[in-house]
Amino acid sequence: MRHDPILAAAHRTSQRHYGMDWLRIAAFALLILYHIAMAFSPWDWVIKTGYAFAWLIPPMALLTPWRLPLLFAVSGYASRKLYDRAPTGFAKRRALRLLVPLAFGMAVLVPLEMWVRVMETGYPHGYLHFWARDYWRVGEFYGREFPSWEHLWFVAYLAAYTLLLAGVLALDRGKAVRAIGRAAAWLAQGHRLLWAPVALLAALRLAMLFVAPERQGLLRDWGGHSQYAPIFLFGFALAGAPQLWTAVARCWKPAAAMTMLAGAVIVIVEIRWPGTQVPPHAVMALDRAARTAMAWGMILALFQLAETQWNRDHPWRTPLAEAVFPFYIVHHPAIVLIAWYSLPLGLNAPAEFALLLGGTAAVCAATYLVGRRIGWLRPLIGLNPLAKRKTPAREAEPASGVV
Repeated sequence: MRHDPILAAAHRTSQRHYGMDWLRIAAFALLILYHIAMAFSPWDWVIKTGYAFAWLIPPMALLTPWRLPLLFAVSGYASRKLYDRAPTGFAKRRALRLLVPLAFGMAVLVPLEMWVRVMETGYPHGYLHFWARDYWRVGEFYGREFPSWEHLWFVAYLAAYTLLLAGVLALDRGKAVRAIGRAAAWLAQGHRLLWAPVALLAALRLAMLFVAPERQGLLRDWGGHSQYAPIFLFGFALAGAPQLWTAVARCWKPAAAMTMLAGAVIVIVEIRWPGTQVPPHAVMALDRAARTAMAWGMILALFQLAETQWNRDHPWRTPLAEAVFPFYIVHHPAIVLIAWYSLPLGLNAPAEFALLLGGTAAVCAATYLVGRRIGWLRPLIGLNPLAKRKTPAREAEPASGVV
């Protein structure tokens, strides 16, 4: 039977999109591998092994521009599905699902990473002393800035975007939803979905480039917000606009070509000015524009892949989708602690990688498999409370608290 993109897209809008589930699962799995690879790359990271492989620069440079924008786009899509299903109380539900794990992570998991960070610069005390006396300070301490989100900055940003949008929708739901629909209809015409977002996002990024520092921080990362917030809104719009899926199908091939061209520019710049070397302003602007183009091109191409190739169910989809948030919360401190305690062992690179990958996978799996059985722990690691999981309609809601 021939695939009808219009009918298929309309069906996807009203039904659960399994392809987006698989895309989210794959994106977070790739994120874990990326963070493990950071311990072996020449780039600066939380903790380093005794290795710095230059050959990792091209593949990691090709992953960096789009891995986080993709997560924000998928998160926006899932947020729209949740909102359409039950608009009343949307803000409260999302606040509980995002802010509770964020608070838990900041109090229990991030301190582990910050302890390793100060230990690297000579901190003399053990973890309990650090947590009780020094973690809660504000300002610089042993060369590190406190407080710090560490990897949970993504959850903080996502919560901010979601709650701000929920506030706008609550003020005048009909007007806001109609405005989003009109924007989606405009983008769906011709090849606007290909070039218009790139033009907007690149203009915003370049406008911020030499004005706002490129540093994470909810109240200072205006360059990051200029990219992530519109992409989150695109995902939100896509979930309610079947015509956008038709536009994705029409634009994904030129988007893939744009991605390859932009990726070549990014790799050349990264190799020519490695590490902390600063290229000329014109080259830096070209690099940032290329990163924006690559991110958008990959989002369109991967959404098309999710729509046409991955949109089918499997027995593993539900548990894997549910496990995404717990895996995300614990993977970063797991990598840091395993690397810290394995450094004295002097392992060769393959053994160190195997230890980091296997140990991190074990910690993530144990957190999910044990945590899902403990009622009070479930909300802390981003899972639905046990009582809510008994309702027949539960499968209709995305399993991951992240998206």
